[in-house]
Amino acid sequence: MPLLLVLGLALLAASVYLVAEVATAGARQRTIAVQRASRYGQYRRAGLDQARFHARVIAPTIAKLARVTLKLNPRTTVESVESKLMNAGLGRKISPTSFLAAKTAMSLSGLFAGFVVASMVGVPIATFFFAPMGALIGFMFPSFFVTLKMRSRRDLIRAQLPDALDLLSVSVEAGLGFDGALAKLTEHLEGPLIEELMFTLSEMRIGESRHDALKKLADRAGTPEVGHFTRAIIQADQLGISLGRILRLQAADSRDRRQAAAEEKAMKAPIKMLFPTVAFIFPALFIVILGPAFLHLKNYF
Repeated sequence: MPLLLVLGLALLAASVYLVAEVATAGARQRTIAVQRASRYGQYRRAGLDQARFHARVIAPTIAKLARVTLKLNPRTTVESVESKLMNAGLGRKISPTSFLAAKTAMSLSGLFAGFVVASMVGVPIATFFFAPMGALIGFMFPSFFVTLKMRSRRDLIRAQLPDALDLLSVSVEAGLGFDGALAKLTEHLEGPLIEELMFTLSEMRIGESRHDALKKLADRAGTPEVGHFTRAIIQADQLGISLGRILRLQAADSRDRRQAAAEEKAMKAPIKMLFPTVAFIFPALFIVILGPAFLHLKNYF
């Protein structure tokens, strides 16, 4: 009996709770709607204020700093910077103007850091060395970072291209079209090459021609292997050649290129190891081998 009584009270409480929820649902929804309406103007006003501040202060400052960079380095152009950012995979994250402004901003920061280091050294003439050195390092660091990013990304694209072409050729020979093979490829692989292929597929889906989309892919990737691949696909479309055979040949050629690049790096390794060996290992060997001889010579003198 006590168990049944407890169960009955629990069911009664649950029923009362559900009835109360249903009865007050309309009032709660009206209260939530009123609160959202009261906060809507504040959010919108804050967004407008931020947009105005960006348009009045931040954007002109970035443009002025970018113009300073272009004056300091007349050989640099906005188009060349945009191409480098695209090849480094940063084109959709940072604009060329922002990158140029960052170079000037980091140069000023390096100049200030140079003054601070010179004041810590305590030698007045040190300012003429540390300040220009800090400004130069700050100015060159963004370009150096983008160059390293671009090289590592190109290496990843070269390493991933043969596997991607194999999967594309298998998908095309199985009956899929080129667009469907690209979609299947983006589902199974990851990496910078796959990101660019996904972007190319998106461009073709919104109406871009395959010819133009593949040309943009070659420009963004910045590697000769991708350029050969895109030109082969364009020629196959124009001449009516089977895509499966072209993709299979491109995959074999890309794999041979990857193997040749690996062998070239292996042949360069001994030469690159020579300088650390001379700088760090040989002095220690000379100390160990010639040290006792010098000690004996000291006794004679």
